[in-house]
Amino acid sequence: MRPPIDQGTVLITGASEGIGRELARLLSRRVRTLVLVDRDVERLKPLREELLSLYPTLGVLLEQCDVRESRDIDALVASLESHFVRVDVLVNTAALGHQGLYAEARWGGLEELLRANVWVPALLTHRLLAPMLERGRGGVLNIGSGAAQLFLPGSTMFAATQRFLDGFTESLRLEVEGRGVVITRVAPGPLGDAGAQAVGAGVAPFFQISLEHCARVALAAFERGEALVYPGWGHRWVMRLLPLLPRMVKRALGRLALRGVRREALAAPEALPVGLASPVLLAREPTPA
Repeated sequence: MRPPIDQGTVLITGASEGIGRELARLLSRRVRTLVLVDRDVERLKPLREELLSLYPTLGVLLEQCDVRESRDIDALVASLESHFVRVDVLVNTAALGHQGLYAEARWGGLEELLRANVWVPALLTHRLLAPMLERGRGGVLNIGSGAAQLFLPGSTMFAATQRFLDGFTESLRLEVEGRGVVITRVAPGPLGDAGAQAVGAGVAPFFQISLEHCARVALAAFERGEALVYPGWGHRWVMRLLPLLPRMVKRALGRLALRGVRREALAAPEALPVGLASPVLLAREPTPA
């Protein structure tokens, strides 16, 4: 079973940057309509111009929506319905990341992270899944992180939200099995743009892959109907080995990571804000709070 991508309508959250942007580029040559969603619609306009210059007949809808607000999501769904736009595939890529000790973080920022990484994919999927099931065709692609497999002091809330996304995707996949809807979770490791430096201090270079490569692997796995994909061969083997390790070994690895977090905190004692981040293992791209 394959998701209805060709000549379909795909909605992508977080499309202005990161994996969302790369998926939009890959899908633009195949779909009929792309619905690109961001809190700031101005950030989406360069991407729309780029895509239309390559594919003039492509439909590109830009929707301004703070996906953390339920009324904004309801307004988004209403806007699509008023324009007779039927979403065939939902791609959840919008996420927030945080690095720093849990007790020292602002609760407002942590709550924002919870809403972005847990509440948003759950609500959007709830709004759009039922019509897919009624039609007997559809797809949901959730972009998460390999952090779901790890104990990550310094990224405690982020790791917890990734475990939610893992359980949510796997359980929902079983609920809709045999009903024409493909549900896939992508759990990348460190990512970077071509030529960019490695994200995350101390990460071995062969664990990092480009955003474009990650998007290609994610899309290929989604079309094969896979439940879970770990892009990048190095990352994939580590993720396969981790479940075999005793919890005491995982705790020891977590303690090693904690030492690095504390060293960073001593070097830069000011609090790190919670901000927009690519949903990748041990990576963050904070913006001012």
